[in-house]
Amino acid sequence: MSRRVLVAGMGNDLRQDDGFGIAVVRRFAEAGAPEDVQVLEAGIAGIGLVQELMDGYEALVIVDAVDRGGEPGTVYLLEAEVPALEEISSESRQEILADMHLTVPSKALILAQALNVLPPRTYILGCQPKTCGLGMDLSEPVEHGAGEAVRRLRELTSRLVRDPVSP
Repeated sequence: MSRRVLVAGMGNDLRQDDGFGIAVVRRFAEAGAPEDVQVLEAGIAGIGLVQELMDGYEALVIVDAVDRGGEPGTVYLLEAEVPALEEISSESRQEILADMHLTVPSKALILAQALNVLPPRTYILGCQPKTCGLGMDLSEPVEHGAGEAVRRLRELTSRLVRDPVSP
């Protein structure tokens, strides 16, 4: 039986705050993910996320650093809006499909939707980064945001497992 909810940590943990998603899903898993929640460290390999989605899930939560122009460390919960592949220009489609090994979540979500494996409920739990230079430590505000994100992820996944269509 497939899990109901997939939590995927995205980003590069060798680039400071870009590793936010990886840090959060590791902490979430170490504390014990709720039953029926699968945790995946997708890193920067979007194709791995799409392949995992082929197992069938009712909901997806991507955890990643997101630049929304806010204060560093601000945590956002966003419902993903994924355009249909036919709504995207031919040039943009070629760019999306050119290299799926190293890709941003938005490209992976478009491919998952085109393959009919994107769950009906898809969220992004993100944090405003401060710095994404070379290094393995999160900045102080993003470290604080990671703690908040783990708490919010636990609440969200618990609700999604109970009722994946109404967060």
